[in-house]
Amino acid sequence: QVQLVESGGGLVQAGGSLRLSCAASGRTFISAPMGWFRQAAGKEREIVATISKSGGNTYYRDSVKGRFTISRDNAKNTVYLQMNSLKPEDTAVYYCAADRNPPVYRLYSIRPEEYDYWGQGTQVTVSS
Repeated sequence: QVQLVESGGGLVQAGGSLRLSCAASGRTFISAPMGWFRQAAGKEREIVATISKSGGNTYYRDSVKGRFTISRDNAKNTVYLQMNSLKPEDTAVYYCAADRNPPVYRLYSIRPEEYDYWGQGTQVTVSS
């Protein structure tokens, strides 16, 4: 069984920065593409960023490109999301997720239904 635990959320003013961490238990992490998703109140969950199992390939939604950076440290079983120049519209609960059994051709996925394990979420609130 894989457990994912997010940390690093909080309240920050617009223009500020936060770094989210997602610690994973189990060996599955090393072979799992990982993703960060977010869900704002009254809205659907959406992809923020994803990273391949090696860390060599990443994807970002357009609204966070140039401001957010996803990375991973497989030795520490941890994936990170560095968030800079935060905006009020970034306010949401942020979740990390692991894609445990991707097909060989899939480096990462942007579809939440293709992720098998989810963390409990961490709240990020950006004030204007």
